[in-house]
Amino acid sequence: MTFFSSSKTIGILGGGQLGKMLLYNTRKWDIKTKVLDNNPNAPAKLSCDEFHVGDLMDYQTVLNFAKNIDVLTIEIENVNVKALEEIEKKGIKVYPQPNVLAIIQNKLKQKKFYKENKIPTAPFREFKSIKSIKEEIIHGNLCFPFVWKSNSMGYDGFGVKIIKSNRDIEELNDTPGFIEDLVEIKKELSVIICRNVKGEIKNFPVVEMIFNNDSNQVEYIISPARINNEISRKAISIALKLSKLYNHVGIMAIELFLTSDNEILINEVAPRPHNSGHFSIEMSYTSQFEQHIRAILGLPLGEAKNKISGVMVNLVGEKQNNGPVKFSNIDQIMTIEGVTPHIYGKKETRPNRKMGHVTIVNEKIENAIKIAKKVKETIKVISK
Repeated sequence: MTFFSSSKTIGILGGGQLGKMLLYNTRKWDIKTKVLDNNPNAPAKLSCDEFHVGDLMDYQTVLNFAKNIDVLTIEIENVNVKALEEIEKKGIKVYPQPNVLAIIQNKLKQKKFYKENKIPTAPFREFKSIKSIKEEIIHGNLCFPFVWKSNSMGYDGFGVKIIKSNRDIEELNDTPGFIEDLVEIKKELSVIICRNVKGEIKNFPVVEMIFNNDSNQVEYIISPARINNEISRKAISIALKLSKLYNHVGIMAIELFLTSDNEILINEVAPRPHNSGHFSIEMSYTSQFEQHIRAILGLPLGEAKNKISGVMVNLVGEKQNNGPVKFSNIDQIMTIEGVTPHIYGKKETRPNRKMGHVTIVNEKIENAIKIAKKVKETIKVISK
């Protein structure tokens, strides 16, 4: 089935920055696209052939959207899986598959999946309420510190909190979740895997993620990660094993912990283009976005190696800034060799909202890191 310069259509659930960057490639290849998002001014709106406003979690809305499309994909996990199952029954290709999403949407199901399949992960315990956590602490069956995670609707640092005291517990939303042992982490890593409909698999280099301590969001992505070959091979081996177990189609981002004793533990996965893969636009022979389109259309996968090393910096809204966005001092960083800014097209900023990213490429990773820190200090995402 050829999609190039034809009436064949890819449907995308979600019109945020990931959808926008997917559309760079569909535009490049003259592939017809249709996007659904609940925001009438979503970043992907201007790049698709058809744009529809609607709730991604509403069964009938998603079902109606899938009419007259040939392949359906996502740029966000929070979509109605029951609708996707029905769409698949109608003969429309849905990638990633609904059964994969059903596991990944729920972090507790993810954890149980890892345990059942002997994938190394941090020890965890299920709790259906905050009250039950408090009771375990009172009875001496649970001690600080530990990590609390909500089962669903958690992303970009939300739904995850390190609990060090009773005060921290009082700040939690009373939703079903689980606790993990607080593992001593040396580095947080990510491996982007892609698998096409024919079962061909390729992996991007292991990258290193550096998080902001306040927001718990990724601040820097370093590619390749500053780890030795043995650890890199171990991380890639676990990622490939997990990809084969899920038997997914498309991009899958696999987040990992490197512990203080050099063990690799799976944290969680995302079955879509991912923030930790944005480096690939400038640094790789094939970007994660192009690779995803290739995969869902059954095309041969591209080369996933890096052409050059570098760093990606996330641009997020400054604290105490809400309203129409202004990127202060962005012109100053555009004179630096190897620097490429990406602005997502979100018109309103708020604290810690992802508004763009900057890629810095350099033959020496140490130089890229220095420039990345300068970029972070220079650009401020503020409200007008």
